[in-house]
Amino acid sequence: MTYYFPHAYPHITKMTPSKSADHNNAIELFWSFRSPYSYLALPRLKTLSESTGVPIRMRVVHPNILRNESYFKAMNPLARPYFMRDTQRMAAYLGMPFRRPVPDPITQNPETLEVDSHQPLARWLGHLGIAATEAGRGFAFCWEVSQLLWNGSVDQWHEGDHLRDACQQCDLNWDELKADVASNPEYYEQRLQANADALTQAGHWGVPTMVYGSETFFGQDRIDVLAWHVKNS
Repeated sequence: MTYYFPHAYPHITKMTPSKSADHNNAIELFWSFRSPYSYLALPRLKTLSESTGVPIRMRVVHPNILRNESYFKAMNPLARPYFMRDTQRMAAYLGMPFRRPVPDPITQNPETLEVDSHQPLARWLGHLGIAATEAGRGFAFCWEVSQLLWNGSVDQWHEGDHLRDACQQCDLNWDELKADVASNPEYYEQRLQANADALTQAGHWGVPTMVYGSETFFGQDRIDVLAWHVKNS
C-alpha cells in the first residue's frame, strides 16, 4: 500500500542516510492501538526508518483514558469535536483510509467520556502488542493491526481470523501469541506500565511520542522535525 506524503514532510520524502547518524540509537516509539494519530504516524515513521537505517523500537502503552482518567475529566468540551474533525482531515491529507474502529477497543460514554477500568479489548490489544514486540515483530504487528482497526475495511476486528491473518503477515504464530498473553496477563500489564513510566520519564504523556537520543517529539505533526534531528545527529 502506498501513501501520499505531502511537501509538508520534505525531510522524510527527500532524506538520504546520514553518515553522522547513530544507527545504533533506535527511535523509541510510544504508541497506542486506540490512538488515530498513532495509526496516521506509522507510514511516515516506516519511511524515516527505512531511509536512514535507524530502527524503531516499539513501546506500546495503554490508551490515555486508562493511564490518565483525570485528563479527560478536565478536557475542554470543544476538544473532542475538533479531534474528530482533525483526524478525518489529516487522514485525507495523507491519503490514508480512515474510520474509527468497529468496535472501539474502549467502551466509553460519548457524552461524559467516562469509562470503567476493565476494558478487556483495549487491555488484550496492549498485551498482544507487548508480546509481539518481545518476539521481535512489534512494528510489523502494530502496523497490521492498526490497519484492521482504522482503515475501515473490517468490522469486528477482534473476531474470526482477522488477527490470525495479521499475525501471518508479520511472521507471528497467532495461536502461540494468544496463548502466551492469556497465560500471564499480570506480566503484560507490568510491561505496559513500564512503558508508560518510560514515557513519563521522557517528558510526555501522549501518543505517538518519539524519542531519539535525549530529544522527545510528541505528535504525528512532529515527525518532520524528528527526521531533521535524526539527519543532523
